[in-house]
Amino acid sequence: MFTPSGFKFAGVHCKIKRKRKDLGIIFSEVPCVAAGVFTTNVVKAAPVIYDMEILKKNSNGIRAVVVNSGVANACTGEQGMINARRMAEKTAEELGVPVESVLVSSTGVIGVQLPMDKVENGIEEAVKVLSNDPLPFAEAIMTTDTKVKMHSTKVTIDGKEITVLGIAKGSGMIHPNMATMLSFITTDAKISEEALKKLLKLSVDDSYNMIDVDGDTSTNDMVIVLANGLAGNTTIQPETDGFWKLYEAVHEVNQVLAEKIVEDGEGATKVIEAHVVNAPDMKSARLIARSIVSSNLVKTAVYGEDANWGRIIAAAGYSGAAFDPNKLDLFFESEAGRIKVAENGQGVPFDEEEAKKILSEKKIRIILDMKQGKEAAKAWGCDLTEKYVEINGRYRT
Repeated sequence: MFTPSGFKFAGVHCKIKRKRKDLGIIFSEVPCVAAGVFTTNVVKAAPVIYDMEILKKNSNGIRAVVVNSGVANACTGEQGMINARRMAEKTAEELGVPVESVLVSSTGVIGVQLPMDKVENGIEEAVKVLSNDPLPFAEAIMTTDTKVKMHSTKVTIDGKEITVLGIAKGSGMIHPNMATMLSFITTDAKISEEALKKLLKLSVDDSYNMIDVDGDTSTNDMVIVLANGLAGNTTIQPETDGFWKLYEAVHEVNQVLAEKIVEDGEGATKVIEAHVVNAPDMKSARLIARSIVSSNLVKTAVYGEDANWGRIIAAAGYSGAAFDPNKLDLFFESEAGRIKVAENGQGVPFDEEEAKKILSEKKIRIILDMKQGKEAAKAWGCDLTEKYVEINGRYRT
């Protein structure tokens, strides 16, 4: 795992949760240009509201992010805002940086106040163990996740080697337009604020906003990117060669993390990729791809290895996209092969056993050829199982 120059990480167990690590810090040795994308849920957690305000005022001088897991600090009223602000203040005090240079994030149970004595003790401990190793931080932000989610890559711009590292969490409450997922991207690239904001939005639209686990959009979702400039490249501006090179690196990281979130979906046994091709326009392609992976009926059919293709056509139909349903061809594909199940909007004879074999694989591709244009889009989801109900039926216990 590559680590960008000038960043340090920590993760500790401060006893918000019974066992696992539950508080983490990312710290940059120098101020960072920062950008963020946040949940579209009208009900926003205190840390989301706090960070949105901080980034409006100080997106060129961020030094740290402090994150707790176990308690979401959402639906917690005025006290929740006080606690979010106190997390930033305590982190700033311990690091010796301005309070307005600290962002805050929380994930966990909604409607519970943070145990601030534990949080403050955790911040003290985390600052003491900051290191170049991002793994403890990745562990500290997990909730129902079963695996840590990290990815890094390198790119050369202006003769300077630039590193991009992403760390995410997410397993349930995952739906397009952000979900109960947190993602923190760090890079030593030197980039303007305008370019960083544009780059992040472009990437999020085709990564985190194209995944679904269960159709729920959370109160706490955020993607934060920090760029500290220590790679020493010429400042990257929008639409330049350097911009697109860095975009490719950041998007690789976000794409890998988004797929890791889907793979770790609560109770999931299969990953579903919906690939819509030859669509009339990009908006329609995205709407249909996301609608397919968000359909509970599609998810359960894939879990049962049932080639019930009508559910997919129906999901396309209620996506909000305008198209001619009489031109649709539909295929199932996996490592076990490829099979056509519909042509021109109608079913065709196919071997049910062959289809079941294809659907028995871990990753299933649903290919919808609209034959109505040249645009394409991909979305990712997972199957819906009895285990998902079990996990969420006892989430607070």
